[in-house]
Amino acid sequence: MARLEQVLILDPPVELKFKGPFTDVVTTNLKLKNPADRKVCFKVKTTAPRRYCVRPNSGIIDPGTTVTVSVMLQPFDYDPNEKSKHKFMVQTVYAPPGITDMEAVWKDAKPEDLMDSKLRCVFELPAENEKSNDIEVNKAATVTNAPKSDGPAMPKSASISMDDTEVRKLVEECKRLQVELAKMTDENRQLKVQACTFRSY
Repeated sequence: MARLEQVLILDPPVELKFKGPFTDVVTTNLKLKNPADRKVCFKVKTTAPRRYCVRPNSGIIDPGTTVTVSVMLQPFDYDPNEKSKHKFMVQTVYAPPGITDMEAVWKDAKPEDLMDSKLRCVFELPAENEKSNDIEVNKAATVTNAPKSDGPAMPKSASISMDDTEVRKLVEECKRLQVELAKMTDENRQLKVQACTFRSY
């Protein structure tokens, strides 16, 4: 028997695009619209669960409404030569009347009642000339739209790139502190062991 066609309208329909740099969490949104006159249960699966955080990753969509799913790609070392093989699947099934237990719905669903859509992940790094164009455009926008203030207007791009550097510094500082914390925890544990040994004598 032929499988049911996906009832939800996905936006984007086939690709999830993530724009770098990938030194920080990159979020992209997936909109799920239910054009049907019945409630639809959905869940979002991925081939790389450790690399992504999905909120919400399952739920119920009422008739005629849209749910926005945030897909967060965790920071990683980006290699432009490496093609992304990550994929997502949106699995859906019509919600039975008086639904209370989502787990039971998926457990009891017959394979012929399930609908699914697959999306592939695309990683994009902004090109160098794009960055400089953005700065020019933002400078122009800042000059024309700048509210009258005492201080000089700051181009948006400049503040964004400064934030980027600050974020990197903070991440490095955080890593350093984590290492220190681990050392201190270890020392603390050793001191406790020594204290126990003294007490036992």
